Amino acid sequence: MATTVKKELKNKKKPRKKVPRALIYEMRKGSPIYYRDYDKVLKGELSLEAVMGSSGLQAWLIDIIITFLKSVLDKSKYIILTNEVGYKFAPRSWYNLDIAIWEKDKVKPYLTQDKLIPVAPEVVIEIDTKADLRKFENPQDYFHRKTQDLLDSGVKKVIWIFTKDKKIWIAENKKPWLIVDFDYEVPVMDKIKFNLKKLIEEEGQNV
Repeated sequence: MATTVKKELKNKKKPRKKVPRALIYEMRKGSPIYYRDYDKVLKGELSLEAVMGSSGLQAWLIDIIITFLKSVLDKSKYIILTNEVGYKFAPRSWYNLDIAIWEKDKVKPYLTQDKLIPVAPEVVIEIDTKADLRKFENPQDYFHRKTQDLLDSGVKKVIWIFTKDKKIWIAENKKPWLIVDFDYEVPVMDKIKFNLKKLIEEEGQNV
């Protein structure tokens, strides 16, 4: 009898440690996508702020891109939101966006509400990711899935900037997705384009 009990206890799975909501980076169809290195926070090896914060490079690139866009975009028609603004694209589904351009009239009702924005932006610009990609068979699966979800929800263009590879990924529905270098004239909207290499050099830095 004692042997049987010991075997049952041995075979019994240990309860999984519940992941705090604060460590959920995004949600897709009710399935959480956690922050990169979230498990190190659970073990006490990293602080919550350490996994949630942007790198200096990411924050800097976001700043110079937004500065450029605000100088050329029609402010009476469009608004740019950043700081990983939450976009609810489907039931039990939301993504964080680094830079998003909305039509002002469409998004205006939600700007004073303390909740995720449920209307699709025109353009999304992402720089790398803070998502933990280990649950995906291939890291590219996350980028493909997020991009297609955004396009399917009504976003007209998704632009990814990958700092490690120094590549830019441009995606639109019903058009070939492009992978280009930093010196490419990236079309945003309304004939507005940006050349990331030039923007960086104008700041006195090199790619």
